[in-house]
Amino acid sequence: MPQDSNVASSALETAQLPVHMTMNASSFLSRRQVLGGAVGLCAFGLAPLVHAQSQDPIVLVQTAALTGPLGDLGQEFSKGARAYFDALNARGGIGGRNVKLVVHDDAYDPKKTVEIAQGVIASNNAFAFFGTFGTPNNEALIPLAQAAGMPVLMPYTGANSVRSKNFSGIFNLRASYADEAERSVEHLATVGIVRIAVLHQNNAFGKEFLAAAMTAMEKRGLKPVLVASVENDASDVAAAADKAATSSAEAVLLGLAGKPAIETIKGISQRRRGLTMYGLSVLGTAANIKALGSAGTGVAITQVMPFPSNASLPLVREYQQAMTAAGVSEYSHQSLEGFANAKLVAEGLRRAGKTITRSSFVAALDEMRGYNLGGITASFGQGGVSASKFVELTLIGTQGRLIK
Repeated sequence: MPQDSNVASSALETAQLPVHMTMNASSFLSRRQVLGGAVGLCAFGLAPLVHAQSQDPIVLVQTAALTGPLGDLGQEFSKGARAYFDALNARGGIGGRNVKLVVHDDAYDPKKTVEIAQGVIASNNAFAFFGTFGTPNNEALIPLAQAAGMPVLMPYTGANSVRSKNFSGIFNLRASYADEAERSVEHLATVGIVRIAVLHQNNAFGKEFLAAAMTAMEKRGLKPVLVASVENDASDVAAAADKAATSSAEAVLLGLAGKPAIETIKGISQRRRGLTMYGLSVLGTAANIKALGSAGTGVAITQVMPFPSNASLPLVREYQQAMTAAGVSEYSHQSLEGFANAKLVAEGLRRAGKTITRSSFVAALDEMRGYNLGGITASFGQGGVSASKFVELTLIGTQGRLIK
């Protein structure tokens, strides 16, 4: 990870822990399959925890894409979380203990995620995983964390595969991709647009979105006029864009992220200017919007956080103050999400009691109902189900900026 001032601070460190195990393809598949089972039966209170009763920092570990085509997402999320934890630590932390965020760059590679997770677990000096990035990455990491008795807090993915009601110690704040798909389809149906195409990434993330979009349309008696996939390297974008542009679609739902999303939007725009497109929250970064240029104008993007410039909300005001104190003047939905997730974790730690253990912390979050973060509310207690259902639509305006 580059030593950049945007991602390095006293509360955010980069480290590479030793790798003690390897994972072959068959074991990787079996661990992903574990997600469908009741792995939440692991007893978190039985897992050893170093320094649980001392004044040493409470260590949270994030493995995320900090480089590569999705690097801006991971960096923005970490930037917001860092801003909250820095502000928290400046006020004395949790009962006099600082919260320390250690961030690893996995470049969105599930195999590297597994290596990092194995090293973290073997070192036995981290309290929990936090903000772990990506659908396939979390599908690989969660079984390892469950077996080790480590909570996984606020993973950065909207996939249903990490939202099982059977999970224990897996806590999601953000609304799911299914919630985002539902919001887009609901809006389209409300304004009378019923001929809808679906383009999705050919990976776990894209397939999750496709299933969610199909469910949302079936609910309204609709069928897609086109379903097409796009490879992760965007090598087949031209074919997918041609199919969408020449179809009878009035709107296109995009279950895409990074380069596939950008190149697909550009391709469709070149072939059929004005065709309505709806993207997911993972699309709405400043870097993506800049890369889209004029092709992005009019593209709708669902968001799982309030507008980061809406200072009428207490959460946003607190976020803006912390970001300013951290020397950051650019606001984003992604850094606000990192901030909100960090704030929610801190509240769980406060409620965990004077002697914080994994067991008391998991119990505290499981009992949380209707906690007002200052603009959105969080309710846990249903396994890995999302604590928030907040989704709103934004639009890329003519000036190349998101508007409501």
